[in-house]
Amino acid sequence: MTTDQRPSATVPGLRATKQRAAVSKLLDEINDFRSAQELHEQLRRRGEGIGLTTVYRTLQSLADAGEVDMLRTDSGEAIYRRCSSHHHHHLVCRRCGRTVEVEGPAVEKWADRVAAENGFSEVSHTVEIFGTCASCTTAG
Repeated sequence: MTTDQRPSATVPGLRATKQRAAVSKLLDEINDFRSAQELHEQLRRRGEGIGLTTVYRTLQSLADAGEVDMLRTDSGEAIYRRCSSHHHHHLVCRRCGRTVEVEGPAVEKWADRVAAENGFSEVSHTVEIFGTCASCTTAG
C-alpha cells in the first residue's frame, strides 16, 4: 500500500467485529476492484467464518464512509477497492480487473466549466474508464 492510501479504519457508528476487520484487511492486500462475492470467496478460503451478507454490509459501510471506492461494471455489478484518499479516476481492465488510478486535470476543468455554464455549484463527479489492458490484449 502506498502512503497516500487510507489505512484500515473503523467506520464511525459501526461496531468493530472480527469479520469486518477481515474484510478491511483483505481490501488492504488487493490492488484491483473485486465484487463482494469474490471477496467473500477469498475470505472463506482463508478460513474466515463470514457470511456474504456481512461482506455486502461491510463494503457498503466502508463505501459510505469514503474508505473504499465502489463502481459498477458494464453488467451492473458493484465492485470495490481501497483507493487513494485524493480525488482520482480509474482505468479498469474488463478481462482481468487490473486497475490504474489516474489524474484528469482536463476532466476537472471541463466538469467545472459545464457546471458553471449551467448554474450548478458544489459539483462532484466520478469517471471510470473500462477497456482491455496491454497484458490481456497480448494474451488474446
